[in-house]
Amino acid sequence: MAGWVAAPHDTFGEDIVDLLRGAVLAWLVGHHVSFSIAEGQISLLPLGLVLLPGLLLYRFGRWLARCCVIERLRHVHRAALAVAGPYAAIAGTLALLARTEEAVPSMPRALLMGFVIAFVAGGLGVLRQLMRDKGVAAGDLLDLMPARSRSLLVGMVASTATLLAGGLVLFLAALAVNLPEAVEMTGALGPGLVGGSLLLIVQLAYLPNAVVFAVCYALGPGFAVGTSTVVAPTEVSLGAVPALPMLAALPANGAAPVLSLAALAVPFVAGAIGGVLTQRSAPDVVSEAAPLWGFVCGVTTGMLFAALAGLAGGSLGAARLSEVGPSAWQVGVVAALEVGVAAAVAAWVANAWYARKQTRRVEAERAEAAAEPRPETAAPVVELPADVPVGEGLATVTALRPREEEREAETEPEPTIAERREVLRRVRGARKRDRAVERVARREARRELRAQRRADRRAEGGWWRRRRADEESEEEMYGITYEAAPEDVEPTQR
Repeated sequence: MAGWVAAPHDTFGEDIVDLLRGAVLAWLVGHHVSFSIAEGQISLLPLGLVLLPGLLLYRFGRWLARCCVIERLRHVHRAALAVAGPYAAIAGTLALLARTEEAVPSMPRALLMGFVIAFVAGGLGVLRQLMRDKGVAAGDLLDLMPARSRSLLVGMVASTATLLAGGLVLFLAALAVNLPEAVEMTGALGPGLVGGSLLLIVQLAYLPNAVVFAVCYALGPGFAVGTSTVVAPTEVSLGAVPALPMLAALPANGAAPVLSLAALAVPFVAGAIGGVLTQRSAPDVVSEAAPLWGFVCGVTTGMLFAALAGLAGGSLGAARLSEVGPSAWQVGVVAALEVGVAAAVAAWVANAWYARKQTRRVEAERAEAAAEPRPETAAPVVELPADVPVGEGLATVTALRPREEEREAETEPEPTIAERREVLRRVRGARKRDRAVERVARREARRELRAQRRADRRAEGGWWRRRRADEESEEEMYGITYEAAPEDVEPTQR
């Protein structure tokens, strides 16, 4: 509407209806709703405009959480549905009202995109406000997830962020090299002050699309700027392109620039970072499993980029520009392979390094605990006979206390909240220990116990011999406890 007001036109009349419909159509484009025209379909829409309604819905979600009573964090999806349902209905209604003979918005896509954007952005706003009111940190929410799922999420986010950062650097470098052509193209358009501002806004809105296109170039499949065109590291074949200054970053026809081939290392760097972070919080006991989880991190990253490639590309209506953007399935497959292989190798190396580091740490803690004197106020330690095997690690043999001592222990005061938090902190810190060392110790303890039982049976003359009641009453009883690994315990049981 600002562009229409700044342009030469007659007085207000029947054009105002078309102007309002155009404004509604622009609002739908901001929600990534495609529309059809006489020449074809317009589906190459700017991803940057989605941030505007997303931020507004995020603010509305926070306002909703402040005004309404939402008792638990698990009820956030209800508030998100309360926002997304009416918002999708409004988007569908506006898609019907904005229909003209020249442009017909897609009502199903308006319903879908309106619901998805409102649900995600509004739900995040509600969740953020509830976390702030209840004093919950973001790390506490991640702790509720299983260790492996959390590590895969962290690895996928790190790989995706690295790829996007590499794509942004590649696009800005290409635009800086061809900056004189971009300035010349802007001067040829002569947009003026208002038109130049709108032209800048449009290019900023298409910046996320350009970053995704650059990532597809770094992955290898490249992208198209029209039918029978390709921009890839293997070849650059272009025809006439729209007069948009940011398109000056496209390379010339022929072989790809040599400096741009350095971008081919970005997917492998992203995979290495994702693989290391995947194994950082959840090292594997079996070293052969680490490459598998690294490759899973690469597969999830490839699926995410296939979706981004599908959203970034599209059609501009005309026959020559009916195909603009990358192939979603090719980008997904190549990203899964390149990032997955690099992540698998990095995860295997990182897992071995973490295991060695944790082994040294456990040994140092054991040596320190053995050299540390026992405090006088500590509970009495029952000395076990020499013939009683004592396991190390997860298996522990302790003498059972008489009932009088148990009654005294039951009368002890309950631990305070600070003590419980300290215990919880120690349990969380124990997750980083090497489970391989603990399992080996548990096997050794079991082997020692079985050997001792066999020796006792041979000394007694066989398992069929029963002991007398007086002998059993005189013997002391011992208990064997096995601690489960922290990641094998449900959060509600800790």
